[in-house]
Amino acid sequence: MIEGASETVLAGGNMNAVVRAGAEVRRPAGAWTANVHALLRALERSGISETPRALGIAPDGRERLSYLPGEAAHYPLPEWLWDDAILMDSARLLRRIHDASAGLARIGTGWRSPVREPVEVVCHNDFAPYNLIFDRHRLVGVIDFDTASPGPRLWDLAYLAYRLVPYVEDAGAPVHVLDAEERRRELLLSAYGSDASAQELWLMMATRLDALAEDSRRRAQTRPELDGHAAMYERDAARLRARAERG
Repeated sequence: MIEGASETVLAGGNMNAVVRAGAEVRRPAGAWTANVHALLRALERSGISETPRALGIAPDGRERLSYLPGEAAHYPLPEWLWDDAILMDSARLLRRIHDASAGLARIGTGWRSPVREPVEVVCHNDFAPYNLIFDRHRLVGVIDFDTASPGPRLWDLAYLAYRLVPYVEDAGAPVHVLDAEERRRELLLSAYGSDASAQELWLMMATRLDALAEDSRRRAQTRPELDGHAAMYERDAARLRARAERG
């Protein structure tokens, strides 16, 4: 650890206070931290350089992670984010992380988020632009693994599609991107290497949004603004489920 390094609060950190101290990131640890650090070490052993390194626990009990240089993409999303190359690079990175995590998917307890069937890999559970790190409009990393847990590959892939194809109501994507929804969906699935159908993707997306809406409603007890987020997830879930049913 870098002793005496000054701390700077980082943007984001929706669920925890996250600070940077020199080349480290420090954030509150919990019962899930041991599993998350095991996951990050597995990714490191697999040669994945785009994820933080687990550096242990600080004397004050916070977890220590390496800092990934670059910038996350926050809303309103910049126009460059809608480039096809970013869509495909994101799916490829997710596939590499999933493949490297498979050996830990058997760990059924000690995760912050629920374990979801069918268990295939360890899901990031929030693989979206605001957790992706970019350098000069190029994808260089992904952060915030604290809510990771075992689950199906499509759970993560569907949420990435929701945010980046996109399907989310408030995406703010240019018209030419929205008009290319089918092409971009197929690019995403192909880049990941998934044979999921559009209907399977939409249904998983709706299920994912159901869970997200429920969690947002619960957290809105202390953060009332999350009620609006929950309402959007519920509208999007209903729309996607109806679309899947139409075929």
